[in-house]
Amino acid sequence: MLVGVALVAALFGGIPLHLGAALENVGTDGTIFWKLRLPRVLLGAVVGAGLCAAGAALQALLQNPLADPFVLGVSGGAAAGATAALLVGELLGARFGTWNQGALGFSPQVVFGFGGALLSAFLVRAVGSRSGRLVGAAALLAGAVINAVAGALVLLAQVALSPDRAQQILLWLAGSLGYPPPSTLWVAAICVTGGCAGLCLLAGRIRLLALGNDEAAQLGIDVANTARWTLALTSLVVAAAVAVSGLIGFVGLLVPHLLRMRLGPDQRLLLPASVFGGAIFLVAADAAGRLAFLPLGIEPPVGALTALLGGPLFLVLLRRSLRSVA
Repeated sequence: MLVGVALVAALFGGIPLHLGAALENVGTDGTIFWKLRLPRVLLGAVVGAGLCAAGAALQALLQNPLADPFVLGVSGGAAAGATAALLVGELLGARFGTWNQGALGFSPQVVFGFGGALLSAFLVRAVGSRSGRLVGAAALLAGAVINAVAGALVLLAQVALSPDRAQQILLWLAGSLGYPPPSTLWVAAICVTGGCAGLCLLAGRIRLLALGNDEAAQLGIDVANTARWTLALTSLVVAAAVAVSGLIGFVGLLVPHLLRMRLGPDQRLLLPASVFGGAIFLVAADAAGRLAFLPLGIEPPVGALTALLGGPLFLVLLRRSLRSVA
């Protein structure tokens, strides 16, 4: 299914492509297919896989169905980091004209966004832990506070930035799949693939953590060490995904829940399925958005489309959790 969705997304767009010419890299069809659309499809698959794997793992780790990579403040940290890069570029751009080009093909927004996401995950770990164990409610509250502070910093930065750079912040916050350079795409793919592989190896332990810390400890699981590695791997995956695509929210919430309804809560099956399901969902959402708005000549940010789907689901899940508590 992933191969089929990726092929359709790469072949169809504003300019329809001939399959044979595109695959053989002949003429304009080959250039558009290999240089533009295929990297975008690969980026969507990498980002979607990382966000959904992280979402499935965090929901089990925190024993909370509403847990999401962006609820934990990683999105806020990435946004603050990217904004800091734009601020530095505003201050030093006139003196160092190569700032926006970055080093080794990486833009400053990607580097700073990656660092901001990792820093926010570290703060959540530091604040939300007790005796080496991550407390779900405390971690969620810490993430909410980090998101609020980061949002305030972004708004303040927009006042100091030029209109062009303020527009870049808005595009970052909306979340979109662009046309990344090969170096950025490869590094993001390596980080996400390695992180997802590590989470799949920990799936059996994460499954027992979903039963509760005390129950998992009685079954022989090192709760603190497993939680530490799970949070570290999810932070790496989400940081890489957010750094290259901006804030694409609710993907890590929507897809794991849909898969859980079909496959059940066993992380040994749910985590690998979330990797492929997230890749399929985000590639399909981006392609559907591009094709639906083709008559208008615009490309909506995929983050807006995922928010329209994930927002109502979040409210439904919140309502169900309140009823279960009552």
